[in-house]
Amino acid sequence: MKKYIFVTGGVCSSLGKGIAAASLGSLIELRGLRIRMAKIDPYINVDAGTMSPYQHGEVYVTDDGAETDLDLGNYARFTASPLGRASSITTGQVYQEVIDREREGKYLGRTVQVIPHITDRIKQRIFAVGEHQDVDVTIVEVGGTVGDIESVPFLEAARQMIHELGHQNVMSVHLTLVPEVAGGELKTKPTQHSVKELRAIGIQPDVLLCRAPRALDDDMRRKIALFTNVPFEAVISAYDVDHTIYEIPLIFARQQFDTIVLDRLGLSGGECALDDWEHVVDVMSQRTDPVRIAVVGKYIDLNDSYKSVDEALFHGGIANDRRVELVKVDSETLEDADGGEAVAAIFCDVDGILVPGGFGSRGIEGMVRAARYARTNGVPYFGICLGLQVMVIEYARSVVGYQDANSTEFEPDTAHPVVALLEEQVDVRKYGGTMRLGASESNLLAGSLIRSIYDEPVIMERHRHRYEVSNRYRREIEEAGLMVTGVTPDHSLVESVQWPDHPWGIGVQFHPEFKSKPVEAHPLFAAFVESSIAHARRDASAVRVGAGA
Repeated sequence: MKKYIFVTGGVCSSLGKGIAAASLGSLIELRGLRIRMAKIDPYINVDAGTMSPYQHGEVYVTDDGAETDLDLGNYARFTASPLGRASSITTGQVYQEVIDREREGKYLGRTVQVIPHITDRIKQRIFAVGEHQDVDVTIVEVGGTVGDIESVPFLEAARQMIHELGHQNVMSVHLTLVPEVAGGELKTKPTQHSVKELRAIGIQPDVLLCRAPRALDDDMRRKIALFTNVPFEAVISAYDVDHTIYEIPLIFARQQFDTIVLDRLGLSGGECALDDWEHVVDVMSQRTDPVRIAVVGKYIDLNDSYKSVDEALFHGGIANDRRVELVKVDSETLEDADGGEAVAAIFCDVDGILVPGGFGSRGIEGMVRAARYARTNGVPYFGICLGLQVMVIEYARSVVGYQDANSTEFEPDTAHPVVALLEEQVDVRKYGGTMRLGASESNLLAGSLIRSIYDEPVIMERHRHRYEVSNRYRREIEEAGLMVTGVTPDHSLVESVQWPDHPWGIGVQFHPEFKSKPVEAHPLFAAFVESSIAHARRDASAVRVGAGA
């Protein structure tokens, strides 16, 4: 019998259910078991593709082109669980499927209701995630907070699965909050009420993860166990970490979270080797001599907007045994900077510059300034999606000589649209109809920097964009020196570019950040951080020489 774990949250959102679920998944895998992971999002949107980063953080894209919640990125970074469309379940998807079936007459005239029709469809979606015969455990994170009206059908489906499959096959892990009040006292009452809400739905939690600013002592854990009917050893202290979220698997392992879960589900596994996680934490906790990377974006105010990019940069540092310090630069501040000296002042203490993806015209001119500064000053630069398009726009203006070169996304009437929609895309009316989504092939140019980094002639990477480098200007820009180093198999679309005579200036149309892991950094990020470290050393050497002179 396959096993299922539901991870729910109480008291308030953003307590870290996704990290907790991913950390548990990592520990179970380290015990030798095979897992699958899924995220339930109670919003009515069909997927996260049309949501603002300010509303929901980044959109994580899977190989099969699903636009999903950012927690799937956490699953990908912590575990080896394959992820795809089936891994993301939303209210919008479920209701759309049920309504379509009703319109097709699939319910034979019966009244269609939340129970059983919606809950049955939810259960079918959950079963589909781990249907492969090799899967041992499916971990399902239920978004939102217990008590939210939006979550009720999903929690009811979980209750039904516990009832139908038996307690030995389905378990509940509940993440809750133990807040600190004035005077530094930790209070358990919110946790008690959260569990009461869950039990009112019909689910008794098997494990409690108690989020708190510091570790809970045994007396407090016993109090929580007494009032929630959860065994003392299953009250896990999920306290705030000092340095990195990658400490959490170690914290859980020390409290034998994985052993409790396997015993509860009647599973056996090998020893849990934590060497890789310990190395990750060792590097991330280094306090001295970090390499400083500027991330120049338009959604800087919300940390989760560039979650995968930020984490991939940390991974690049781990690959080089060096802590990465992020310098967040709002691209609009670069637009407001008065002249080149002001831009230089913003970047004077950074060792590398990255411009990530994004949509819309706001802040674009600031990104162009960042690219120009990096190109003309020999600073390592990494452009991702929009960051590549910015490279092309800046090169067309500064080197080719088209001062008004632009993308038709930002300036529809530009005289020199060096970035534009393809002709076959122009008449598509639906916003998502022109998106390139999911994994596709790119052919890399022999002798190019990106080819040497991948050490492969053909790569598969994930895309999420609408606009392309215009083939009308491609030859002219190449003749001016910009190297096109990656193309689609039919050579019709530009996939990567490289600045000539520059230590590290690469732009890619795809999103390599989605495939990076702390224990296996994406090669582009590892190489970019390595180049940034070399740049920092050159700067330090120049300072020493100057001081000696």
